[in-house]
Amino acid sequence: MFSELSAVSYHLLNLLLHAVVCIVFLKVCKLFLDNRTSLVAALLFAVHPIHTEAVTGVVGRAELLSSIFLLAAFLSYTKSKGPDNSIVWTPIAAAVFLVAVATLCKEQGITVVGICCVYEVFIAQGYTLPVLWDTTVQILLGKGSIPYSLLQTLLKLVVLMFSTLLLVVIRVQVIQSQLPVFTRFDNPAAVSTTPARQLTFNYLLPVNAWLLLNPSELCCDWTMGTIPLVESFLDVRNLATLLFYSLMGSLVIYSVRYSGDSSKTVLMGLCLMVLPFIPASNLFFPVGFVVAERVLYVPSMGFCILVAHGWKKLSNKSRLRKLSWIFLALVLFSHAVKTFHRNWDWESEYTLFMSALKVNKNNAKLWNNVGHALENEKNYANALKFFKQATRVQPDDIGAHMNVGRTYKNLNRSKEAEESYLIAKSLMPQVIPGKRYAARVAPNHLNVYINLANLIRANESRLEEADQLYRQAISMRPDFKQAYISRGELLLKMNKPLEAKEAYLKALELDGMNADLWYNLAIVYIELKDPNEALRNFNQALELNRRHKLALFNSALLMQESGNPKLRPEAKKRLLSYVEEEPHDANGYFNLGMLAMDEKKDLEAEKWMKKAIQLQHGFRSALFNLALLYSQTARELDALPVLEELLRYYPDHIKGLILKGDILMNQKKDTKGAKKCFEKILEMDPNNVQGKHNLCVVYFEERDLLKAERCLVETLALAPQEEYIQRHLSIVRSKIMALKAAGHAASPAGGQSLPTEQENEAKGKKKKTPFEKLKDEKDIPKMNAPTTQKNKDHIKTKSQHEKNSDKEVKQKSTKEIKDIENKRVAALKRLEEMERILSGE
Repeated sequence: MFSELSAVSYHLLNLLLHAVVCIVFLKVCKLFLDNRTSLVAALLFAVHPIHTEAVTGVVGRAELLSSIFLLAAFLSYTKSKGPDNSIVWTPIAAAVFLVAVATLCKEQGITVVGICCVYEVFIAQGYTLPVLWDTTVQILLGKGSIPYSLLQTLLKLVVLMFSTLLLVVIRVQVIQSQLPVFTRFDNPAAVSTTPARQLTFNYLLPVNAWLLLNPSELCCDWTMGTIPLVESFLDVRNLATLLFYSLMGSLVIYSVRYSGDSSKTVLMGLCLMVLPFIPASNLFFPVGFVVAERVLYVPSMGFCILVAHGWKKLSNKSRLRKLSWIFLALVLFSHAVKTFHRNWDWESEYTLFMSALKVNKNNAKLWNNVGHALENEKNYANALKFFKQATRVQPDDIGAHMNVGRTYKNLNRSKEAEESYLIAKSLMPQVIPGKRYAARVAPNHLNVYINLANLIRANESRLEEADQLYRQAISMRPDFKQAYISRGELLLKMNKPLEAKEAYLKALELDGMNADLWYNLAIVYIELKDPNEALRNFNQALELNRRHKLALFNSALLMQESGNPKLRPEAKKRLLSYVEEEPHDANGYFNLGMLAMDEKKDLEAEKWMKKAIQLQHGFRSALFNLALLYSQTARELDALPVLEELLRYYPDHIKGLILKGDILMNQKKDTKGAKKCFEKILEMDPNNVQGKHNLCVVYFEERDLLKAERCLVETLALAPQEEYIQRHLSIVRSKIMALKAAGHAASPAGGQSLPTEQENEAKGKKKKTPFEKLKDEKDIPKMNAPTTQKNKDHIKTKSQHEKNSDKEVKQKSTKEIKDIENKRVAALKRLEEMERILSGE
């Protein structure tokens, strides 16, 4: 909550917890050792390098917390013996509670019950093994009764054992009576045959003892091939096992046979060293590791008690006193330096696993982890070297081959990636038709099917093959959620939305609280043309995760595209939430601008469009719609620089060219500029009706009526159904006939041009006012504005005012002018209606 992913506070808190453990351990030591020797034991424990993993690694928090409550439970139990050997139940109840808490921190906490039992029999009651044997024989022979002290001991032990049994039952219920799934890579000996399994597990005991005795070569991972299997009785390593058992047996016999303080100290040291280690020993049930330094945290307490006790024996001898102090100082100093140095190995993933490779080069997991560290830094070339080495060290490691494939994919080497994935796939247990799949496979290994399918689905011709891989993964593990999700995406790509829907519904059965799945299902309903159901699923995703960015964005778009004005406020609210989550995504601001345009809020729309363009230079749709917005609000001259920027990034933007030509023609009176725009359109698309028609209008404006006529004939051939083109062609032909009747040439190419206003004035003709010209110039070909194409270029248009010719025509009567004007208005209405139909694409 407070530090998130800053490691400093985690390490600091672990150090504080370790200090607490050391203090409580010192109190425990004082039960069996004098003050000076207890301090030596606590100091040895405090600086032992084997603890670095438990203290420096945050996962070791479990060891630290469990140790505190384990020691506290033991200290509480030691107070359960009252005067006259009576039972004090309060410390026992507190001990049971603390045992439960220690077990909740880590399962090994329950082993303190065994330590309490040994303490009760051999320390508190003072029994030795010979005494217990004699007492038992006497009772069985009927020569004596059970001593009262023994009855009380048995009563206390029954309470302890009952509480332990209850904790075990609860723990078994939690794991649903099933052991966790481990692979042979985690613990190779666990899946080995007899006698390799037993010989290896027993050999691991002296290996752990050696780490306590000589912690010079420490490694963060001892799995896979770190310790080769002991497969034969003739293996020389069996001698280490025999030596270990001989030494431990001697200490056990000494501790339970004699009743002196020394034997009691040895016994408690052995209990603290052996009993907490039993759950991790592999002797009773397999665990997910071969050796783990952190699980030696509590056993090292017993080891330190034994070492301190041995040091006390040596230091009491006058000849060895000085030498024992020198060696004690040397051990404490060397251990402290080693612990300090070992801390720096945990600085980063890379330093940690590289330090491990210095100790052990036969562990493929270490090579893989160094590769992962480099991969996280985008150093794919070097990562590939480590992943390949992992496959050489462990050729049957599925994960290593998957790592190689993924790295090849990141390097855009698809062929090699597929080859690596196929090797990994070949190592997977094969499904036999008709037989139930029962092999135990690490769930992440099934990702080989997902990764391979994701790779080959980029090839449109191999989509069915990819689908087969997804189905194979599902057949191997029907609850493999990711396989359903990936298959749903593929089925959408294959245009099979109904099957995609089934895949996502199946995934939702497995994980109904996954907002991403509801989002994906909404996308399927969009493909099925069911926007209402899509919106319902978007809303479900947002109920589970109100900050789901894609659901916010796409549901807002769906509301916007529905055309329902009532949904616009909610759409705006969601887009505003989206830009809060993604303040640098121009699409959010652009769609806010489009929404504002729908609501006729021009200034707000302009603000959002400018923000989108500021974030994403050359944003095609934002640039065009901002220009269009200016055009709609009679700010055509402001639109021109925006169109220039648009066409600089996208020179082939046809609608931008049409709008620019329209503005140049109508506002700037720049016929040449407009002509260039329309000619460029026809270079890119010779069959573009809008561009060709507007070029015809340019010819008309240039008074080249014959060229305008030919142009309109060609345009009409492209769109024979368009009435306005036919009408404009009729107008031009009428113009040509009128000019011929007046004795003028219809084209300036003939050396004659239409009379200009200046020529008419020179001939004594009166110059007409703009209003009079408008009445005379009644049926002029009209410029076509760009059509609307919402959700592609998000274009919105309004009808453009037609451009009037400055050529004078024959004077007409007032009645004729009114009739012509009425016809003109009717024609304009028909044309605008046609343009609205055309713009509805």
